[in-house]
Amino acid sequence: MPRSVNAVASRKRRKKILKAAKGYWGARSNVYTVAKNAVEKAWQYAYRDRRNKKRAFRRLWITRINAAVRAEGLSYSKFMHQLKLKDVGLNRKVLADLAMNHPESFKSIIDSVK
Repeated sequence: MPRSVNAVASRKRRKKILKAAKGYWGARSNVYTVAKNAVEKAWQYAYRDRRNKKRAFRRLWITRINAAVRAEGLSYSKFMHQLKLKDVGLNRKVLADLAMNHPESFKSIIDSVK
């Protein structure tokens, strides 16, 4: 009895990896085993950095809010505590945007929580 191999599925699997490795340097773009290692590593970095991006943006928003609040004579932590006490439902992303692009609105928020 002849050996049965699922050539269609294995070719599809290899093509998927090689397509993902398109544009890689040297053998990484056209040798399957090398490309597979490179693509798997790239996917690991992408997975990790999707989470790191959220951390980086949160740090940026906090820095922007802190800078704007300190100009009004308040610290970031005290400002955030006052927001929570006054039950203001604005998140850091919105607060940072207001601090950067609409300083007069941000000042009115600061005055409302002081």
